[in-house]
Amino acid sequence: MTDGNGEQPLSHLFEPVTWAGFDVKNRVKYGACCVSNYNTRDGFVTERELARTKVIAATGCGIITNQGAYPDPLGEGKGYLGQIALFDDKFIPQFEKVAGYIHDGGAVAVQQILHAGRYGGIDLGYCLQPSVVPQTLPHFRPPREITKEQIRETIRLHAEAAKRAIKAGFDGTELTSFMGYLLANFNSRFTNRRTDEYGGSTANRGRFMRELIEAVKEATGDKHPLVVRLNGAELMDRWGGNDEDECFELMQQAAQCGVDMISVTVGWQEAPESSIGRDVPPGHWNRLAARAKKLMPDMPIAFGVRLPSPIMADQCLAEGQFDFWEVCRPLLADPELIRKAAQARLDEVRRCVGSLNCLSRMFRDLPYTCTMNPALGHEVEPNYRLTPATRRKRIMIIGAGPAGMECAIAATKRGHHVVVFDRESRIGGSLLGYAAHDLAHKDDLMSVAEHYRVMAAKLGFEVRLGTEVNAKMMRGILRQFDAAVIAAGARPDLMALPAPEPGVSFFSAPDVALGKVKPGRRTIVLGGGKVGLTLAESLRTSGTDVVVVERERRLAGDVMPTWKWRHTAWIEELNIPTMTDCRVVRIAGEGVTVIDGKGRETVLAADTVIAASPERGNQELFTELEWSIDELYGCGDALVPRGLTQAIRDGYRLGCWL
Repeated sequence: MTDGNGEQPLSHLFEPVTWAGFDVKNRVKYGACCVSNYNTRDGFVTERELARTKVIAATGCGIITNQGAYPDPLGEGKGYLGQIALFDDKFIPQFEKVAGYIHDGGAVAVQQILHAGRYGGIDLGYCLQPSVVPQTLPHFRPPREITKEQIRETIRLHAEAAKRAIKAGFDGTELTSFMGYLLANFNSRFTNRRTDEYGGSTANRGRFMRELIEAVKEATGDKHPLVVRLNGAELMDRWGGNDEDECFELMQQAAQCGVDMISVTVGWQEAPESSIGRDVPPGHWNRLAARAKKLMPDMPIAFGVRLPSPIMADQCLAEGQFDFWEVCRPLLADPELIRKAAQARLDEVRRCVGSLNCLSRMFRDLPYTCTMNPALGHEVEPNYRLTPATRRKRIMIIGAGPAGMECAIAATKRGHHVVVFDRESRIGGSLLGYAAHDLAHKDDLMSVAEHYRVMAAKLGFEVRLGTEVNAKMMRGILRQFDAAVIAAGARPDLMALPAPEPGVSFFSAPDVALGKVKPGRRTIVLGGGKVGLTLAESLRTSGTDVVVVERERRLAGDVMPTWKWRHTAWIEELNIPTMTDCRVVRIAGEGVTVIDGKGRETVLAADTVIAASPERGNQELFTELEWSIDELYGCGDALVPRGLTQAIRDGYRLGCWL
């Protein structure tokens, strides 16, 4: 396919190249994305993992890296409950299947070897690292210092694991320091405080890496390329980690050892600032890849940190900033991203919105899932597949928010006739309002609504905006539909708050978020969850004095675990007062009266009060429509107020089932 000028779109991205003796069909490298946690506690691949691997193999990437396998039988390198293992020949058959799937998809197959180091030993109660440096995050295990004998054994085990990967049919292997694993632990001043030949200077701290590279190359031979993932920035300055100059010095050491590619990464799990969340603008870290390429012009450089767009990646390739676009999470969100890019269908892409649901689950020893892709991790399950409907139905969906639109898209693809109704003037529901107030990269969340608008037009189902569904309206269209889906969202539960007295400007959070009302200069936000915090932060940046009142003891109770810190940091940076463990007892013209957990009463002066929580589902239509239609269903916040991830999954699953 060509553009209007007869030129191939994204020609740099889709340029066939030769790398380490292999013909690669394009310049896209699928990143290992750490681990999926879909596998058994003893390191064996499951059918769930194999089904996911088939999807990855079909993404169209030129190089595909399989998730990291730990190399030691004791499990000191094991960082996740469901991590695959490669310390014994008994694991080879499962890797043969994975390599076979990747080759069937026309890609070069690379197996990552992952020893978690400081974050490992999940089944042992301790972790192994260069020096005994206490954990900054309490859920990791106490450290033990690795001995020289253990260093030699660890290197041997890596080499043996790499040899098994080649025997299983992989074309190459990869070593990773990403996120603060063992390789990073040796490289970094933070965790390497040794006084022997493996510690001290940058050259000494890099000795483990150099010996590791040499051992793996010797074990796998010249015909099988070796990739190493290294930090361009650790983001560990607070803890005394490496600066960027040291990071690039270590890259040069790896290049001098003869690796075949360097993948430039950013950050550790413990880093006190974000590297891949939506608060980081797309392209923010590109300078690190460009620096690596300038420093090592002959070394193939892979990069993709917070670079979700194929258009941006193509431009970077054209400018020579790197050689391969390394992409993972955008392909979790939309496995067809590369094919859609090749076919000039980028308007259909489900964008990774940086919610970090994947990391939140993985870091809590759960199988990772994706906010935008409800089928991720369920590829093996028939009830998550869009199969043709056995009976074509006429379905009305009430609510054009994420739950309703997901249901509409899935049901339409199955062959149903769908009409969506919404009382607002735009597709997107309350998400539009909160996205507009998000201090992070607003366009990410806004893209969700835009995706639904595009898909409604392409799939051809009708969306009737500015139309409120009620019992009277239903009587006018009686028998026109076989089924109704209530996806009407949620609202603040005003019955759970004291009635506002005359003279107070009392607004609901959705009305404020959607711009229907404008708060005053002194505002109290009732609710310290994601809705209340998002509004409070936005109002504060516009000059409003804001106080957040939360009935629970902690803020951000409904926020993704890996995103809580971001709200905490914004609250601190913006100097927003918060009061937790407080019950609202009066809302009057002079302000809000609260009583804290110790029984102390405080009056907070305000000219505006915004109710953000608790929330309740908009469920009135369930009663009104019960006797008006054959089949009646609900999904999303209309059932139980939760969030974007659950709304998308609810809508999709219902659409698969209807």
